[in-house]
Amino acid sequence: MVETGDEAAALLRERLALVGPLREEMVRLPRSGCQIEISRPGDTDALLDQAAGDPEQHLPYWAELWPSGIALADEIALAPYLVAGRRVLELGSGLGLTVGMALVAGAVVVAADYAPEALLLCRLNARRIAGREPFVLGLNWRNPDPELFALANDGFPVVLAADVLYESRDVAPLLELVGQVVAPGGLLWLAEPGRPPAARFLEAAAEQGWSGVSNDHVGPWPDEKDAGVVVHVHRLWRR
Repeated sequence: MVETGDEAAALLRERLALVGPLREEMVRLPRSGCQIEISRPGDTDALLDQAAGDPEQHLPYWAELWPSGIALADEIALAPYLVAGRRVLELGSGLGLTVGMALVAGAVVVAADYAPEALLLCRLNARRIAGREPFVLGLNWRNPDPELFALANDGFPVVLAADVLYESRDVAPLLELVGQVVAPGGLLWLAEPGRPPAARFLEAAAEQGWSGVSNDHVGPWPDEKDAGVVVHVHRLWRR
């Protein structure tokens, strides 16, 4: 039996029961003006408690609505031609806002995240935003699974990443990974809020021949605690 959209969404919500109650939130992309409704966990403190014993220190960053993800989704809305009709990988897909906008633009998307709950929410929100789902892949990008490289084949024309550079230990593995999964001449579309590891990543990428352009996004962002955050969005092409 073929599931309808409503049936598929209901099944996703059922599988998300362990996350706890979901809340619906309307997000406005500041530059394009797009209004997007998404589902997200209602109790992130409970998720933090559940993650306390994780030896990999994988905190539930995916449950938050970060300015970097909003800025990257906004840029896709403003320049859909960069992903339209192309195979696109997002590293750290989180709630699926950026994935949804890439699907709206006509991309064929692989959404990768370490948390199964994030991938379920990504699918649910993509259905709401775009009416269809991405292919999803459980992935710790610091130690990527061979399945990713099989999917990449000769490389993805576009790789998206929003707010993935939190610590110094992230720089080298991310640079190595994008060098393997971005197609020659392809685009790494990276959004970050100015953390020092991001600056080190950009320096190292330039030394390896990556080049491109950057834009700053200043919001406004949905969460008042993010007031004043400036997101730097980089379009980096692989030589």
